Amino acid sequence: MTFASNILDSIGNTPLQELRNIDTGPCRLFAKLEYHNPGGSIKDRIALSMVQTAERDGLIQPGGTLIEATAGNTGLGLALVAAQKGYKLLIVIPDKMSQEKVFHLQAMGAEVLMTRSDVVKGHPEYYQDYAARIAQETPNAFYVNQFANPANVQAHVEGTGPEIWQQMEHNIDAFVCGVGTGGTLTGVGSYLKKMSEKTQVILADPEGSVLADYVNEGVMREAGSWQVEGIGEDFIPDICDLSLVDRAYSISDQLSFATGRELLAREGIFVGSSSGTILAAALHYCRSQTECKRVVAIIPDSGNKYISKMYNDHWMLDQGFIERKHYGDLRDLISRLHRKHETVVATPDETLIAAQTRMKMHDISQLPVLQDDHICGIIDESDILLAVNDHPEHFRDPVSKYMTKKLDVVVHTAPIKQLLQTFAKDHVAIVMHGDEFLGIITRSDLLNYLRRKIS
Repeated sequence: MTFASNILDSIGNTPLQELRNIDTGPCRLFAKLEYHNPGGSIKDRIALSMVQTAERDGLIQPGGTLIEATAGNTGLGLALVAAQKGYKLLIVIPDKMSQEKVFHLQAMGAEVLMTRSDVVKGHPEYYQDYAARIAQETPNAFYVNQFANPANVQAHVEGTGPEIWQQMEHNIDAFVCGVGTGGTLTGVGSYLKKMSEKTQVILADPEGSVLADYVNEGVMREAGSWQVEGIGEDFIPDICDLSLVDRAYSISDQLSFATGRELLAREGIFVGSSSGTILAAALHYCRSQTECKRVVAIIPDSGNKYISKMYNDHWMLDQGFIERKHYGDLRDLISRLHRKHETVVATPDETLIAAQTRMKMHDISQLPVLQDDHICGIIDESDILLAVNDHPEHFRDPVSKYMTKKLDVVVHTAPIKQLLQTFAKDHVAIVMHGDEFLGIITRSDLLNYLRRKIS
């Protein structure tokens, strides 16, 4: 009988899967599925390695506090290790990270501090500088510092690299990964190049990151911004050995998200946003070859932490990553078209508690009220609050009793500036085409539309 005696024993030995339903050109492309680690990502490996090394070197004492700056996954790996070893954990995370990661960290007992993602290294609120400062001020604390910690690289030299080498039967032409800290690239890349002179290391980098340009052109440009989480940098981490890289590809957010979604649709592999970047780069490499190459792409984590973003069609539309039919009128501003059954609505006879529950579920603040598919009112959070503030029992009353029946209706051909008159009254615009209800437009919808225009 073979079993793990501790959850930490389950870290590593993740499966390798060949991709056969995606066009890989003349090559064979294999995905190293790191989300099979118990914490859900490749970062479990380095979390265990860095804590074990700190214990061996006497850098953390029993009952101490681990402090780290992370895009989320290293924090989850550290939370797994901290819980098993009895340490407190404080995580500093940039504010662009998905809500699922934050909830996951908190559920595992970590304290999470959110800081700005619009500042660069050297700014006091940059997440790494912030974490380092807190560690200096906290007694019996160990700043894990994955970006400069040699145990990060060693986890991949001793674990991930040898696993891939064995799984590929000592025959691998190219290895594709991204850089968050550089631990995977440096550890796996150095190991594979030591084992085989023919093996190339391919860097997948989000557009906006400085790394691909540095590899390809030898210049350090000013960093931009990107939505992909976990990889891409505005500096070169201390442990990142870019001399190992043979080729680098810069991948847009739109292509990253689309490729990740395609992998789920075609192969049934549910991946995170960085995996989309890495796979897109791997496909660029594979399709540019003239002979069969055996290529491995790292899949750092699963899509579970990105459901509200890259797997949410409404978020993708708001960000301009999914194209929808262009009408040239107000229909282009409606985020949820009623004729496509996307609008979240209430009926007049539903209770206020049902309406408020639906608002919370969909993270919206108002519901059109429809009867026989015709709009007859709108109910928002302020209507419900006024109804129940002094009389909570009114939650059981029907929506029709408190909904607003005087609606701000605009025809779909009206000019955008007409919306401002509606918004000035703190209302939403009800868009109609004759007697047909098309949907609603809020201030947020207008802002998203204007942002898409400039991007």
